[in-house]
Amino acid sequence: MSATADHAESLAARLGFQSEQVVQEIGYDNDVDQEFRDLVEELVGELVDEEYDDVADAVLLWFREDDGDLTDALVDATELVEDGALILLLTPKTGRDGYVEASDISEAAETAGLSQTRSVSVGKEWAATKLVTPKTAAKSKR
Repeated sequence: MSATADHAESLAARLGFQSEQVVQEIGYDNDVDQEFRDLVEELVGELVDEEYDDVADAVLLWFREDDGDLTDALVDATELVEDGALILLLTPKTGRDGYVEASDISEAAETAGLSQTRSVSVGKEWAATKLVTPKTAAKSKR
């Protein structure tokens, strides 16, 4: 494996993905960073698509400015996972088609009840914002 691939795979792990997790991918299109996507898939196993009808361990959400309302997309994503789960929001970098302002991401995450932990580059065209659903001791979605 190349040093770049080692870095990307370790980035996927550092972002919170774990072996054998069920990761639901939303917003996949031909413009996604395929190398990052493949390395997440290598770490967790096969990604499940938007049609998956069970609770996932994490969500990989590709989102572009023209994809609709970000707050709605994040709220929908929280309903797909357990409390305390990872939602990785991937948006085009500054200056790229579909770029989403950092302030819009922050506002949408807060409105959706998510905690924003950090943002990192995951490829030439895409940035990732790590979001976490709140942990509640009283209930479980399963």
